[in-house]
Amino acid sequence: MVEDKNSVVAFLGPEASYTHQATLSSFPSPNYTLLPLPTISDVFASVQSGSATHGVVPFENSSNGSVVFTLDLFADKESKYQDILVQGEAYVGVVHCLLGREEGWAPRDAGDWDLLGKEIIQQERGGGGGGGGGGVNHHDARAGGLASVIESPTSSGTSTPKANQSNLQHTASLPVHLPSNPPVSSTPSPSPSLTHITKLYSHPQAWGQCTRFLSSTSRLKSTERQDVSSTSRAAQLVAEDRTGRSAAISSKIAAGRFGLTVLKEGIEDRKDNVTRFLVLGKRSKKEEEEATAKEQDAVPEGATASEEAKEMAKNVENSVYHDYYRTPDQEQQRRPAAAASLSPPATSTYKTLLTFTISHANPGALASSLSVFSKHGLNLTSINTRPSGVENWNYIFFVEFQGRREEGGRGKVNEALRELGEACTAWRWLGSWESAQS
Repeated sequence: MVEDKNSVVAFLGPEASYTHQATLSSFPSPNYTLLPLPTISDVFASVQSGSATHGVVPFENSSNGSVVFTLDLFADKESKYQDILVQGEAYVGVVHCLLGREEGWAPRDAGDWDLLGKEIIQQERGGGGGGGGGGVNHHDARAGGLASVIESPTSSGTSTPKANQSNLQHTASLPVHLPSNPPVSSTPSPSPSLTHITKLYSHPQAWGQCTRFLSSTSRLKSTERQDVSSTSRAAQLVAEDRTGRSAAISSKIAAGRFGLTVLKEGIEDRKDNVTRFLVLGKRSKKEEEEATAKEQDAVPEGATASEEAKEMAKNVENSVYHDYYRTPDQEQQRRPAAAASLSPPATSTYKTLLTFTISHANPGALASSLSVFSKHGLNLTSINTRPSGVENWNYIFFVEFQGRREEGGRGKVNEALRELGEACTAWRWLGSWESAQS
């Protein structure tokens, strides 16, 4: 991927989120401006509109499964994100902590509280001392302010970006250089009391990753839980709580970022807890022009002027997502990027994500669709479903498999997709990328 000093990478903020950590590992160059956003849908929208060149979103967790917010955005039932493609992935080891204030805590004085409040407010408004364009350059975090407009505590979402596929790495601990903290200790007493905690904040995925701790801690079993858009947003809300009676499930990095105490570290159910993030991109203007040229060149040789006009009208009609999905031939016209960027042969070092729909009234339709991949030697690695939105109990199927589309419609992946078009109602290719797994 060619670096551009104007490249903007959108991710689910605020700073210190796990998505932020994945973004830093994927886009290490100072040429990228990192843009924290409140929700996953904001990341999708920023990439689709072109205000961000890349986006990173959480896709699945090793112990708690898929992130349904992200799946629903890929389903794109309202055809808002027609040009979004997956271009890479990143893995981040997740060590959850309970962050908050120790019992009896109070701001040292009004000045300390004002310092914390002013710092958070300044960041939310995109201040912070000179960061241009509303983004954050992580190589000089002191000079960049948060450009995110923080959502209400009831909203949910997530996101994360990546730049160079060769820089994608599976990492359990990342060096994150963040601004200095307010004068608040982050070192807990040996066994801090939790009896004063009356409210917990975190991202919905985090609850499912910390079930043992939450169920075995008597004080927290019945404590009110509030879903928020990210674990770092949870830490930010606790930092803003002057009563000191709330806590967040978040990261140790977030504790340092927002000046909180780590009340309990390593509260996740599994110590091999990992979240996978997908890097989003958009097909380029050049690719759109190539698509238009390809449609115009598709007029049959010897067609009359009237026939040519009809053919072009049909092509224009086919270029619009009426039902979000496309037939295989329409999909190939729609996304010439598959031919432009996928030249190496399909191997297990690459992954592909696609969606398809079936006729639920047709016995064996799902089995027939899935058998296509086995027939062509493609290893399915995951299957997900989301409601289709067409009628109750109809679904969009998500499948991920090893392999990639090749140039010119060659290779077993393209062969499988052509055959899939005969077995299912419609399908959509969401991208092929190099695996970040060792």
